[in-house]
Order: sequence, then C-alpha cells, then structure tokens
Amino acid sequence: MPLGRTDAGVHALGQVANFKTNSNIPIEKIAIAINANVKKSIRIKKAEEVDLNFHARYHCKRKTYRYIINNSKHGTAIYRNLEYCFSPKLDVASMKKAISYFEGEHDFSAFKASGTSSKSSVRTIYKAEIFEKGNNIILELTGNGFLYNMVRIIAGTVVEVGLGKIKPEEILPIIESKDRQKAGKTLPPQGLYLVEVEYEEK
Repeated sequence: MPLGRTDAGVHALGQVANFKTNSNIPIEKIAIAINANVKKSIRIKKAEEVDLNFHARYHCKRKTYRYIINNSKHGTAIYRNLEYCFSPKLDVASMKKAISYFEGEHDFSAFKASGTSSKSSVRTIYKAEIFEKGNNIILELTGNGFLYNMVRIIAGTVVEVGLGKIKPEEILPIIESKDRQKAGKTLPPQGLYLVEVEYEEK
C-alpha cells in the first residue's frame, strides 16, 4: 500500500495512502469500515476513488509540516507527547527573521540526517513562517519535499537563533555551507506534525 512517508514518532493530521481493492463496500463506507478495524491512534477521515496510476508518495506536489514548541517555564504534562517543551525564553522576533531565509530553492544538505537516501538535497520551500499561540511557538513549512529529519533540524537551528547562539542573517551562509555541523540539533519528533499533502499544482 503506497503511503506518504514521514519520520517515526511524528504526528500526521493529513496523511494520505492509496490501495487497490475488489471490495463491494460503497466508497462512502470505506472510512467507517477501516476505522472499525484499526487501532484508535489511526482515524480515516475520507476515502475516494482515484486513477489506477495514482501513488500517494510519488505524486505529491506540496507538503506542509508544523513544529510546536512549548516555551513556557514549566512545560506541559498533558501535551508532553504532542509538543516539544523548551523552557529557556526564546527571542521570537529573531526566529521570525531567521525562518524567512529558508524560503526558495536551496541545497539543504546542512539540514538532513545521515542515512538520507534521496539522490538530491535540493528542495523548494514555498512558505516558511513562525507564529505564537499562547505559550506555543509554531513553525510551519510548505515545500515540494523534505529530507530525512529536515524540518526537525530547521526547527533546532531556529531555536539556536532564539537563544542568541546563531544570528538570523547567518542562516543563509549555513544553508550555502551544506555542512550539517553548522546547523542546529535535531529536535524530538513529538513536536512535529504532517499537516497537509497536496497533489495539484497551485
């Protein structure tokens, strides 16, 4: 069954999969039938018929990822598996300046984990933004594809900016260096969400 991929431990709000079936179940009942037979951590929102050549992974045009940082003093117990808790106060204004440098087409070799199987590290980020919601600092990236751990490394680098360890204007030289050692650490998976997968050009 072809499935759009993301890192282990990451949450998916808009994951897409496709499969072939000879079932006589009406298409509008497929989601109900599957939800009755999978664990509660998985919920099928919708099912629809697609072309036989459709592939959930290879036909994707754009993906949107979100990373949530809880920047409160004491963190959170209830949402500890849904957010990255980081108590040192972050400079959000500097982080917002830094995130804009990721937009455009770049070689993101400095922001990929070892073991990445992709032949090319060139990706296009259409939109990169940071906004606040209560104690949360939320990073969102929309691009034509992402390397292994790329979003989590970008988030870790932007946190370094928020701590004053990296200046916003140093982001572009880090990208151009293609050196993983110059970027920030890889943040934990629990703060990362696959928000949307798009299959049509905009």
